[in-house]
This record gives sequence, C-alpha cells and structure tokens, in this order.
Amino acid sequence: MSIKNWPAAERPREKMLQRGAATLSDAELLAILLRTGIQGQSAVDLARNLLQKFGGLRALLSADMDGFCSTRGLGMATYVQCQAILEIARRHYAEGLGERDSFTSPGHVRDYLHASLRDRNAEVFCVLFLDNRHRLICFEECFNGTIDGASVHPREIVRKALGHNAAAVILAHNHPSGVTEPSQADISLTHRLKEALSLIDVRVLDHFIVGDGQPLSLSEQGLM
Repeated sequence: MSIKNWPAAERPREKMLQRGAATLSDAELLAILLRTGIQGQSAVDLARNLLQKFGGLRALLSADMDGFCSTRGLGMATYVQCQAILEIARRHYAEGLGERDSFTSPGHVRDYLHASLRDRNAEVFCVLFLDNRHRLICFEECFNGTIDGASVHPREIVRKALGHNAAAVILAHNHPSGVTEPSQADISLTHRLKEALSLIDVRVLDHFIVGDGQPLSLSEQGLM
C-alpha cells in the first residue's frame, strides 16, 4: 500500500511534524529522504530492506559510491543527497563544538575530531590552530592520502602556524580501518612536527588518531 493511503498519524512526514524527528525509526527517517519506494515496496519498506542489506544507517551512509548506487532503489541523486546531509550534520556539530571557549579538555577535543573525521573513507591529516588561551583559530585539513613522513611536510605546518599566528596546535589524522593503534610512522611524524614547530615557539599539545570508538591521544599514551 502506498504511504499516501496510510493514516496521517502513521506517515513519516506527518509523524515528524506532529511528534518530532526523534520519534521516528531509522527506516522512517530514511524513507523521508528516499521520498518514493519501488514497485511493490513503499518508501518505508524499501528503507527497512536497505538498512537490513547494509547493516544499519551508518554503514549505508558510509558506503562507497559504487556500492551505494548499484543497489536497487538507490542512485546517484540519493547518494549525493546523503553525502550532503552528512557533511551538513558534521559541520553543524563541529561548529557548535568549536564555539566553546577553549580546547583545554581532552574530551572536548575528542568530540570535535570525532565529529569531523570519523567516517572519512580516506586518510586525512588535520591541524587545529589555537591561540595562547587554547581557543580555536582554525581547523585545517592539510594533507590527504597515506599519512607518513613523506606526505606530511613540517615546513607547510610551520608556514600555516605562522600565518594563523598560532601559539599552539593539536594534530590529528584518521585511520579509515577504524583501528586507532598508532604506527611507528605516526609517532616519528609527531616528533618531527613537534621539533619543527618548537623553532617558532608553537607548542604541539597532542596528536589524536580517529577511528571507531574514542579518538586515541598520543600524549595520554606517553608517546609525545
């Protein structure tokens, strides 16, 4: 049966307007995004099947373009919409975190980086540039690809720190595998950047690795 023929209180859009988005199931939220179903399936039925196929919302929204678009009931337009929604949500959350007074709390930093980097499919190296009160000046994605000593250039980080007149930085990169265990290359890179930035009196407060679960702090691990 088409959703149009359902009682108004059971239709996802009307239900959201009357009772709020939090009352909707994952399938109902996804159905609003899909807008229409396919032959023999309403949008809600299709959403339920997609969630079962992919293993949940996160897996569906994190799927690569080919895997997403090759699935019946999905396509390029829906893929683009999903990516746009993810990025809007990520920026909204990160912007709110960035408006707090300072980045002195490891928990605050973890929340910010988790929102910004968790679901990236490729490795990204980022720097949070901070003022002398550890307030955020700028969050920059500096390098993409395999993060090692060859791909991350200390002189570029030094140049950016000078340009932002930063007093301190927090380094971060993600592991798309989800495993946050630091490699020897991660540790060596941290020491090289720390040494380079010390020449211009910029402190490296920490280096976080983002994956599944809580981001790992090299400082807390005694690896700085």
